[in-house]
Amino acid sequence: MRLLRSSALALGLATTARVAEAQPQFLVNELSFGHTGRINDRGQGTVPGFSISGTPNLPEVLSNRLILTPPAPGNTRGAVWADTPNEYAKWVADVDFRTNGPERGGGNLNIWLAKGGNQAIGQASIYTVGQFEGLALVVDQYGGSGGMIRGFLNDGTTDFKTHHSVDSLAFGHCNYPYRNLGRPSQIKMRQTDTVFRVEVDGRLCFESDKISMPAGYHFGITAAAAENPDSFEVFKMVVMTENLNAKGNAPPQQQQQQQQQQQQQGANADAVREAKMRHFGRGRGAPPPPPAEELKDEQVPDEAADAITNTAAQFADLHNRLQSMNHQLSTIFRSVASNNAQSASRHDDAMDALEELARSLEGLKGLAGLPDRVAALEGEVVKVQRELKDMRADLRARVKDTEHALKGFVGDKHGNMLEHVAVQASPRHGKLIFVIVGSQILLVIGYIYYERKKTLPKKYL
Repeated sequence: MRLLRSSALALGLATTARVAEAQPQFLVNELSFGHTGRINDRGQGTVPGFSISGTPNLPEVLSNRLILTPPAPGNTRGAVWADTPNEYAKWVADVDFRTNGPERGGGNLNIWLAKGGNQAIGQASIYTVGQFEGLALVVDQYGGSGGMIRGFLNDGTTDFKTHHSVDSLAFGHCNYPYRNLGRPSQIKMRQTDTVFRVEVDGRLCFESDKISMPAGYHFGITAAAAENPDSFEVFKMVVMTENLNAKGNAPPQQQQQQQQQQQQQGANADAVREAKMRHFGRGRGAPPPPPAEELKDEQVPDEAADAITNTAAQFADLHNRLQSMNHQLSTIFRSVASNNAQSASRHDDAMDALEELARSLEGLKGLAGLPDRVAALEGEVVKVQRELKDMRADLRARVKDTEHALKGFVGDKHGNMLEHVAVQASPRHGKLIFVIVGSQILLVIGYIYYERKKTLPKKYL
């Protein structure tokens, strides 16, 4: 009985969690297409609310799908971008696509949520885009995996086109064999107050609680086909939100907390800088040097000692001189403080220049291993050359051995053949003489027999 109660409680909690997650969603019509089963209800070759572009030809708009890259020819590109930016902080975006191609076909599909949209990115992929600002989901065959979905983020400071290793910038990924499935695949992106999630065919791909996409970015899809092309087809792109009236660029709570922390850190840094300025007269923003009038010597005119005849005059003269000395000391202190401030400002400029140099050197760290790679490559080339030389020497030796063996074999066989011809196949003169003499004897015997028969008497009956 207790087991049944605990199972019922677990089932109730799971159902409550699912219901809490599946809150009612409302369609954002200006950011969606294909949700009615047709790309354009009027039968036109356009996508309402979206701009399409392609190279060398525009993507083909059919009744129920948009072909970004055709099956032929290769090296084509296609893009579709929403004309209206996303103004919602919490949203869900569904993209249904299908990929068909030959056995070794190649290409990639990029789903964007980026600032500037078509004007900033156009038909670029994650490998050809520059300093974009936003999110990109890439579907390709990275690393020979047969299919992978990866997520990339950029705040506008990283140039992906010139980066030495774009693949290392991915913050999340999952394997997904997407090619030649014969059915559309669904990628769902979900942004809430606490988490950003990517699902594929109803299963979790990856998620992060440190990502919050601000409002004002454009949705878009781009595709690029290789020389042996894959055909990328998009059936629909649907964007939904919980409240159609909740528009605005107000950042979520997590982003506000981060901004507050940054402001607090900036305030603390300013306070420390002001304290240094007060105590040491250093740092940027120090008070400007005193004007030239304050740096002039406040000289007290000299008077003869005979002119001071009483104690009051003597005290007044001493007071004036002490006051002038105090003013001169104050002027000296202000001049020293001004020089310190200028030195500190120049020091800060030098430090900033060194920091920029350090950042440039960090950007070149990826090339630090290039000499080692070149040296390793040279070593491999030397090994290949050495092996080729050894192989050539071995081949020469084997050819010489074969030549010597062939010469010996041919010489032996040739000598035996000569002996055979000389001994066995040479004509014999004895037989020839016997034949000639025998034929002559037979002729003589035949002639004698003929003559005798001719001379014999004839018998008559």
